[in-house]
Amino acid sequence: MSNPSQLSLPVYLPDDETFLSFYPANNEELLKVMSHLVADTQSHFVYLWGKPKSGKTHLLHACCADAQDKGLQTFYIPFEMYASMSVAILENLDNLPLICLDNIDRVAGNPLWEEALFDLYNRVKEAGGKLIVSADHSPKQNGFQLPDLVSRLSWGLSYQVNSMSDDDKLAAMQKRAEARGLVLSDDVVKYLFNRLDRDLRTLFDTLDRLDKASLQAQRKLTIPFIKETLKL
Repeated sequence: MSNPSQLSLPVYLPDDETFLSFYPANNEELLKVMSHLVADTQSHFVYLWGKPKSGKTHLLHACCADAQDKGLQTFYIPFEMYASMSVAILENLDNLPLICLDNIDRVAGNPLWEEALFDLYNRVKEAGGKLIVSADHSPKQNGFQLPDLVSRLSWGLSYQVNSMSDDDKLAAMQKRAEARGLVLSDDVVKYLFNRLDRDLRTLFDTLDRLDKASLQAQRKLTIPFIKETLKL
């Protein structure tokens, strides 16, 4: 069998997606559970589901970051890349303390991948490890054809990640800006909301760009400066 390290993907986890940077909004209980998961010595299965860009990926990244801070080896797979992967990538992963599989519904209806996921669940249970997966819908609504896999996906904890309102996103943007020593007024955030996709990844990436431009130009984040920088 291949070693997981020999099958690593060109995936780089963002260093800014941690539990501290996750704005809980109406996901407070979920954040509390996830932030204590890695430190728990018991085996765990967690299934996260919710709309795209609701924060599922952020939570998986945060779990990996927490585990790495504790000196534990992790493995993260974004399943939107499955077309470039072999099912062999799931072999031997049960030897790791933490496995995070993002967007597993991308392989729903693929018999080879469904069988491989089913086998992985069984091996992780036997090894006493932790497996966290995410998808857009609950286990029975993703289109998986293997009944035993649907059963395995229902093991452990299942949480719906609730989407954030615009007010929540505004507060999250301001909190992130404050952590960088920036002042982001309500008017500035609303200006960005009206001109950008409102998912947090896009908003945060834009804030990173504005932060760098602000430092270089030694200017505050005003609407005229943003217009000039982003050409909006």
